[in-house]
Amino acid sequence: MKRPSEKRQPSIKRRDLLLAAAGGLSASLLSTPARLFGAAPDAKTGLGIVIYCCGLRQKALRADGRENPLADPLDFLEHCRRLGAGGIQTPLGARDEAYAVELRRRAETCGMFIEAVAALPHDQAGPNNQGSPRDQGSMERFEREVLTAKQAGAKSIRVVMIPGRRYENYDSAEQFRQAAERGLEALRLAEPIAARHRVRLAVENHKDHRAEEKLDVLKKIDSEYVGMCVDTGNSIALLEDPLETARAFAPWAFAVHLKDAGVREYEDGFLLGDVPLGEGVLDLPEIVRILREAKPDLPFSLELITRDPLQVPCLTEEYWATFADVPGRDLARTLRTIRRGASPEPLPRVSGLSLEAQVEREDENIRKSLVYARDRLKL
Repeated sequence: MKRPSEKRQPSIKRRDLLLAAAGGLSASLLSTPARLFGAAPDAKTGLGIVIYCCGLRQKALRADGRENPLADPLDFLEHCRRLGAGGIQTPLGARDEAYAVELRRRAETCGMFIEAVAALPHDQAGPNNQGSPRDQGSMERFEREVLTAKQAGAKSIRVVMIPGRRYENYDSAEQFRQAAERGLEALRLAEPIAARHRVRLAVENHKDHRAEEKLDVLKKIDSEYVGMCVDTGNSIALLEDPLETARAFAPWAFAVHLKDAGVREYEDGFLLGDVPLGEGVLDLPEIVRILREAKPDLPFSLELITRDPLQVPCLTEEYWATFADVPGRDLARTLRTIRRGASPEPLPRVSGLSLEAQVEREDENIRKSLVYARDRLKL
């Protein structure tokens, strides 16, 4: 049966065999997740999966310019169902009502939740958030995406105010202040649209604002439709305590990016890598407890990006260019945390691996995390 308003697509098995042949990857690597992981109904967890967890698999599926089925929310939902996940967070785009209703129906049938991802209504193409936030076409695009999310039954829409990492993209406090003002204006433009459709916007702590700065934004907006997508691992890059960050954001939480962090010192600061849940420095049981205590029905989604570790150059002058008054004790506490929790071995890297091996690493990271979430975090 055809999907609403879509052409018939090749079957997953046939499509993956074609892609494997074209890209030089084994057919088993790109086969259906059920065959890859052996997922069974009793393996299911309530933890959702964010599309960014599957970046390497998508790269493989795009080999030689071929189609990327995981970009389709219905396909991504099925992929995550077969893994035993409890939901998805992914861009839904602006789609017709029939598609959105079918997506909602399938999710409800599987007992899974849906969260959307969307860009706020202004041009975020440039690294410094250039562009006019009052672009009418952008406003109309955002409203169409909000309507699709509502029709699909999405619990929230994850948004980002300021693109990129603060300490990498901005060279001065004034430059960052201007970007933050543009992000605030964009959120102000988005709020009436979200409120009109009664859809919640979950703003991620995206290595941009520190906790007090982000809470100041939420208080300025002052809307029941604007809250947080709490990323459990991002704020350590801004020298914040992950437990204190969770406590600060818990009352505002609409969604969670659950991740763990592998850490290790290097000459300019520390390395920060996404690792399977339970293998890093974060106290995930306590973070989950804090968030659940504030919001018992809060959905959690895995965001584990399999990549080389990031550099956080907190011992360089350039890092501090956008920070005016971060206490020295925050730097000292963070470095103590890094030293106590440092991996005895170099953090995992994937850049030297073949694409096939990278996808296998990504799949294994997801599998381990789902098992940990189910068995240890009771998600």
